[in-house]
Amino acid sequence: MVWIPGGEFAMGAAADGGGSCEMPMASNDAGPIHRVRVDGFWMDATAVTNEQFEQFVKATGYITIAERTPTKEEFPTAPAQNLIAGSVVFAPTDHEVPLDNYFQWWTYVPGANWRHPLGPDSDLKGKEKYPVVQVAYPDAEAYAKWAGKRLPTEAEFEFAARGGLSGKTYVWGDEFRPNGKWMANTWQGKFPVKDAGEDGFTGIASVKSFPPNGYGLYDMAGNVWEWCSDWYRPDYYKTLAEKGGVAINPQGPDSPFDPAEPNEKKRVHRGGSFLCNSQYCSRYIVGTRGKGEVNTGTNHLGFRCVKSAQKAATKLTAGSNTRQ
Repeated sequence: MVWIPGGEFAMGAAADGGGSCEMPMASNDAGPIHRVRVDGFWMDATAVTNEQFEQFVKATGYITIAERTPTKEEFPTAPAQNLIAGSVVFAPTDHEVPLDNYFQWWTYVPGANWRHPLGPDSDLKGKEKYPVVQVAYPDAEAYAKWAGKRLPTEAEFEFAARGGLSGKTYVWGDEFRPNGKWMANTWQGKFPVKDAGEDGFTGIASVKSFPPNGYGLYDMAGNVWEWCSDWYRPDYYKTLAEKGGVAINPQGPDSPFDPAEPNEKKRVHRGGSFLCNSQYCSRYIVGTRGKGEVNTGTNHLGFRCVKSAQKAATKLTAGSNTRQ
């Protein structure tokens, strides 16, 4: 784990997504920018990998939500033939489509789960160092508890992602490709038809494939979205800003609400993924937000853990901020 020193910062992003997104909705819940202070904490240098999650499953016998067969009690109106264990998978379209309906490129795949991220014909061979995906919020929370850790708050994630930089657009600075270098795993090409893979990857990359930020954290933008512990509300930042002053260690709203899907309980996602792009969303911008129903995983969503300072060992290697 890496020590994050804590401090005060301006949290959130400009309403226009930094001017780099053709669809402003990508950042319309990331403002107003407001002052926040977080205490120091420890954070995993990378997202939890497939091999790490496998150790947890072997030790506990845990069964993820995507591996459990839905019941009639849980979904009373669903036809019996639809009550099949599985999860949600990105499916590129074979032609250009309007970008106002994401159901065009997401599909429920029976048999998709963390062991088979794209469906029963996929596996994890050679992907031990890839971020684990197809994990719902309770799955991530269960892993964190087993590991003696917890999931980060949204404020902790953004503070850590900024890597000590102030007011920058990306976790590495203001230029998307400094000196022509790819800094994160994102989408190139026409979305959602084909990822050209100009950054070296079409789909998820193994952890540490791109440079770390100023704190030594990898993939705090792009690759896979990551769960945060905060409930999601689009107006939460407005609430904090109206209170004035500096929010100290904010934990998120007391309850979730998304006007687009008012009956769904959602938590915050942060960081963006390999699907992010300037055509549809540019949520690799450091202050922007994502959201997801707590019992739903996807093949572009993972997590990493943190540990509060008072609960973590403080032994450091000489000249290092890495916990032993």
